[in-house]
Amino acid sequence: MSDYKKLKEELFYENKNAFLRLDEATIDAAYGFCEGYKEFLNLAKTEREAAAAAIVLAEQKGFAPFARDKKYKQGDKVYFNNRGKAVAFVVFGKQKAENGVNITAAHIDSPRLDLKPNPLYEDTELALFKTHYYGGIKKYQWTTVPFALHGVFAKKDGSVLTVSIGEKPGEPQFVVNDLLPHLAKEQEKRTLSDGVRGEELNVLIGSRPFKDDEGSELVKLAVLKFLNEKYGIKEEDFLSAELEMVPAAKATDIGFDRSLIGAYGQDDRVCAYSELMAVLDVESPEKTAVAILADKEEIGSEGNTGLNSAFLAHVIHDISLNDGSDETVAFRHSSCLSADVNAAIDPTFADAQEKRNASFLNHGAVITKYTGHGGKYDTSDACAEFVAKIRALLDKAGIVWQIGELGKVDGGGGGTVAKYIADLGADVIDVGVPVLSMHAPFEVTAKLDVYMCNRAMYEFMK
Repeated sequence: MSDYKKLKEELFYENKNAFLRLDEATIDAAYGFCEGYKEFLNLAKTEREAAAAAIVLAEQKGFAPFARDKKYKQGDKVYFNNRGKAVAFVVFGKQKAENGVNITAAHIDSPRLDLKPNPLYEDTELALFKTHYYGGIKKYQWTTVPFALHGVFAKKDGSVLTVSIGEKPGEPQFVVNDLLPHLAKEQEKRTLSDGVRGEELNVLIGSRPFKDDEGSELVKLAVLKFLNEKYGIKEEDFLSAELEMVPAAKATDIGFDRSLIGAYGQDDRVCAYSELMAVLDVESPEKTAVAILADKEEIGSEGNTGLNSAFLAHVIHDISLNDGSDETVAFRHSSCLSADVNAAIDPTFADAQEKRNASFLNHGAVITKYTGHGGKYDTSDACAEFVAKIRALLDKAGIVWQIGELGKVDGGGGGTVAKYIADLGADVIDVGVPVLSMHAPFEVTAKLDVYMCNRAMYEFMK
């Protein structure tokens, strides 16, 4: 090897494709891991379903609800269930909480179409639902897509009815219509972001009228008759319901080589699943491991199930009480991997990224030192010492990783839960999975990246 090549190999940083760095056994393990991930995606299309599915998997591995009157020791496994929409899983470590805990934090909510409180109406002899879109979406992408209805009706008698229609073979599905191009001359004059408006995201749910020669809204009445007979629902029960229209497509392999996964809701259930399976594998850590799956990230982490609430603080408080630690000191000495996705570079739209600092599919888990927008607004910027610590951890474990920003400096941007955990005093950095078509009804990830994210979470928490 020439001096030039030796020096270049020694001094240059090269972000290489994971397929060129990993052995066949590891590649096979990654493909196998993602079979379970695809099953999880099909089971968990809402935050409630993701929380419930995670708890089932955790209980199979010995996790039990936290009890404040119980004394826990190293290796004990508990979970905190926050209203069925956010969950924290804890494996107690050898050291006291005030020496710091190792936290991973993902979110289990995804962009979708929520039904309005009074959604059902009839127009031109068609029955439809009014929706209010949730999270940042390109609205035109959400038309002419088959939808399934998921959620709950909470009735006045205190009972809660779970609903899922459109997922099983033979069940009906639903759709938001769009205007045919032949009549869309005026629509096409709109800007792309205004091409389909929020109030136009109306879901078609029926067309067959109640058989009667008198009266109006006969199609609406027929729909309500069906809901009443099947679920005992009246129209007023929509007022206290949480109902979501989500894409009905199943998770599937993408590409001739099956190296990719296509599915709805991979932002951020790809990191949530990776994190969950990692904490389930942790047995007797030196420091207490905490894996939190949170709600509401897509709308700013607000509300009592988001990480802008006191949920994580309450979890650390209860952990600290268990061994007599000071929770403030515990946060000050804690570390966190904010498990969230980044935007993979897309060759069709490569001008949105700055290539030297973009994340690539099949290049492993992606570290995002900061997110935000413009001049690093609305972000947590990890300190150099913590970045170095995570670099060393991943390299020692043989984990393939890369580093990336979320697009060009003035190209837009976005946020994660990192800043809310940093506000509590912990060291935080984002570690996740690159995604194509983020926030679309059908997103794409790479199997090797998913597996490397899982391995990174495990090495950090173990």
